[in-house]
Amino acid sequence: MPRTQASMMHPRLEDLFDKVDSRFTLVTLAAKRGRQINSYFNQLGEGIGSIVPPQVSSVSRKPLSIALEEVAEKKITYTKIEDEKEKEPVDILQIAESSIVIDPDS
Repeated sequence: MPRTQASMMHPRLEDLFDKVDSRFTLVTLAAKRGRQINSYFNQLGEGIGSIVPPQVSSVSRKPLSIALEEVAEKKITYTKIEDEKEKEPVDILQIAESSIVIDPDS
């Protein structure tokens, strides 16, 4: 039986690539969600509560690591839809029953 080496990266990239259709999608999805998580932590003291909190329990304090853990546990998903004007696909990030449209120009 082959031994797997311990990796510093958790979750493993190979596991993350199985959850999305391309590396670009993974990077875009994690970056957008990481920004949302960062905004959530920044607005905590203000009492606004308009941003969805992290959906996983994590020992990591970094928003991007938390976002990747959410992708690995299938807490956030995406779907591609076509834009009516340009007929180009637009990614939709879905987090715990709420949907956020990702602008392809950002």
